[in-house]
Amino acid sequence: MVYTICIGSNECREQNLLLARRRLESFFPNISFSREEETKPLYMCRSALFSNQVARFASDSNADEVFSILKGIEKEAGRTVEEKAKEIIRLDIDLLACDGNIYRVDDWERDYVRHGLQQLEELET
Repeated sequence: MVYTICIGSNECREQNLLLARRRLESFFPNISFSREEETKPLYMCRSALFSNQVARFASDSNADEVFSILKGIEKEAGRTVEEKAKEIIRLDIDLLACDGNIYRVDDWERDYVRHGLQQLEELET
């Protein structure tokens, strides 16, 4: 199965995205990453900018297993419910799609995701 994910951070962005990339590469060695894109926060009062990145990989794991891995990596970065309530997002990794089935339609339509998908397409050709 081919998975598409989005990685985001608004707290210690460089450090947390590096952690995410390294951990994701350890689970999914064939993963490809788009370039990071800086964005303003959506639907948040806190003005901290986000760094976002899209990635794609193939895996024999089912979606539940992949989701569990992604949430485990978030926890490694120190993501907590209390900080999320304060709009501090150390690391957010969302499962956007699997084999063409889009799970997060709103996210799929965001400009930074579209840019990331385009970059991944260029890498694959």
